Amino acid sequence: MIKRALSYFFGTATAIVLTLWSSTSGFAQDPAKGEQLFTNNCASCHNVGEQKLIGPGLKDVDKRHDEAWLIKWIKNPAGMVASGDEAATKLYDQYKPIMMTAFGSLSDDDIKSILAYVKEKNSAPAAPAAGTAVAGGGGGAAQGDGEQSSGFFGIVLVALLVVMILMLVALFGILTVLNRLATVDPSSPEAQKIPFFARLKESTGKLGNSPAFRTGALLLFVLLAGKATVDGMYGIGIHQGFAPKQPIAFSHKLHAGEYKIDCNYCHTGVNKGKQANIPSPNICMNCHNAIKGSSPEIQKIYRAIEKDQPIEWIRVHNLPDLAYFNHSQHVNVGGLQCQQCHGEVEKMEVIEQRSTLTMGWCIDCHRKTSVNSKDNHYYDKLVEIHKKDGVKDMKVADIGGLECSKCHY
Repeated sequence: MIKRALSYFFGTATAIVLTLWSSTSGFAQDPAKGEQLFTNNCASCHNVGEQKLIGPGLKDVDKRHDEAWLIKWIKNPAGMVASGDEAATKLYDQYKPIMMTAFGSLSDDDIKSILAYVKEKNSAPAAPAAGTAVAGGGGGAAQGDGEQSSGFFGIVLVALLVVMILMLVALFGILTVLNRLATVDPSSPEAQKIPFFARLKESTGKLGNSPAFRTGALLLFVLLAGKATVDGMYGIGIHQGFAPKQPIAFSHKLHAGEYKIDCNYCHTGVNKGKQANIPSPNICMNCHNAIKGSSPEIQKIYRAIEKDQPIEWIRVHNLPDLAYFNHSQHVNVGGLQCQQCHGEVEKMEVIEQRSTLTMGWCIDCHRKTSVNSKDNHYYDKLVEIHKKDGVKDMKVADIGGLECSKCHY
């Protein structure tokens, strides 16, 4: 009991001492928390490296200024300039008329965590340089993908090999039994020891020699082969589930999901014309001239702009040339949401084709979808006519949505 009490006492005392020490010696610094705070508060103006954005790069900021000065500056930069602080005045003169935003809501520990994150980020080993080709992926990423693919391919080969060995063993056993039956007279005493196999051989021989059985087996084979051929032909040109690796790892889950950026901001043509438009690098730079500029993926955008080259995105949703589709007709006039055709894009890390985009899929939608005629005087006469005919809910099919010339002309 005494040992347990002493152990408990010393353990508690040690925990208290460590807690007090951490609060006074910087132990409360949390780089992970600092990364989140930096992203939410600092990333729009500062880069963790040497690159200058709106404000200076933060590499070695702890060497340029001591920690106490940085805490005061971050909490109240205007106050420090007004007080005549030499370092604060010099910094303001360098970047004026822009004055750094005051972050009085951040605690000392929050600021220490941000500084710890910046220091950790700059002390980490440098990432492999990204490839120079705009449309190509980075060498490190390609190598990692190759290693994963190679490992998966090896597992599949081993599994197939095991299955083939088991099939060979089973076939060898069947052949052994059949060879034995072929040399045995069903009426002999030896055959009586294996009556089941003897009867099986006799009945199988009769069944195989039956014309009706042969005709039925042949017909069944032709039907199955025909169905497989027709199913395969129907699948030509359908790319449901297609999710190619893009030249830049753009995450719709992050931009449209977490940050809730409107699809129309990037895909500017969706309300105006036939095409939704793939955003140009200039649209990306509206945000990324200040946000995460040091990211290897964002650097690919910088290189594309410097070389005046387009980013070679791989098209995911593609209709055949014989079909006409207009985005503005469906989104602007029809009031459809992007998710109705493209799936829950805001949850996709890698964009993929969720719908079949076949003619049957389009026609089925036209049969089920009601026309959005509210506050649209174009449909007033049509709605009036349909109400006279007793049709309360006017579908797209009722206004010519199933006519061939609507999509093929």
